[in-house]
Amino acid sequence: MDPLLQVTDLWVSFPGASGPVRAVNGVSLTLQAGRTLAILGESGSGKSVTAQAVMGILDSPPARITGAVTLRGRELLTLTPKQRDRVSGEEIGMVFQDSMAALNPVFTVGDQLTELLRVRRGMSRADARRRAVELVDRVRIPAAKDRLRDYPHQFSGGMRQRIMIALAIALEPAVLIADEPTTALDVTVQAQVMELIAEIQRDSGMALLLITHDLGVVAEVADDVAVMYAGRIVERGTVEQIFDGPAHPYTEGLLASMPRIDRRDEQLYAIPGAPPNPARLPGGCPFHLRCPRLTEECRIVLPPLEPLPRGRASACHHRTEVLHATQR
Repeated sequence: MDPLLQVTDLWVSFPGASGPVRAVNGVSLTLQAGRTLAILGESGSGKSVTAQAVMGILDSPPARITGAVTLRGRELLTLTPKQRDRVSGEEIGMVFQDSMAALNPVFTVGDQLTELLRVRRGMSRADARRRAVELVDRVRIPAAKDRLRDYPHQFSGGMRQRIMIALAIALEPAVLIADEPTTALDVTVQAQVMELIAEIQRDSGMALLLITHDLGVVAEVADDVAVMYAGRIVERGTVEQIFDGPAHPYTEGLLASMPRIDRRDEQLYAIPGAPPNPARLPGGCPFHLRCPRLTEECRIVLPPLEPLPRGRASACHHRTEVLHATQR
């Protein structure tokens, strides 16, 4: 099948005091209809900037964006701002990380939903109100008709995320981007929100691009995984491939740092050091300063994202060695 969404050699940089700050460095991704692709990595790895570039909500300038983003074969980066605004929301929806900042605090949630429907769908006030009630009920908020009169601050964090989901799916997009949708929510509410997104996805057939650092969420909902580090994709594969045998030391470290119920007596592992400053990326492999498999080649040569058997890929000089070691 042809991919629904395809990102090819995407680069995003911002001006800095000592030169360009390279937030995204040559990212390529494909997303099929009905599937979930999780972009996984630590804070600062470039996940959210990648999503924002795909969504078309980065101001350029100051951002400098090159590469290609195609939806159903249509190139998005070359569209005019007005054309791109039509794509955003109608064909690509987005659930933002901070619902309190994303929702307008001075308008009721009903006003925000009905305005979207009236402007984008040309609905009458009454029809838009009825559709807003259906959407709020769809995201499992009790007494939907009454809650439309409430302001964002009158909802709990989990309920605000549900309102964000209602706004994101209101125009029935083909692709939903969820940027850390469960941040700051307790574990029970996280599970409810992700279950809701998965249910909507199954019913509508939309594709889901999930931005997260939560390995538990990835294991539960993702079909495919792209691991990002220092603005690059360093490993790509199905969720089963990634969890059964990572082929990059960074992925190996992320999985080793997960708490495990069968290892209560062991100290929790942590990857040493911190991600590099995107304004001053080291030479060679950007992970070499933290890598337990460091060799001289890693300091000098930037490893490309190379294919491995069964359709996966890894950007590591020792990818075969890592893969064999983790699968023993």
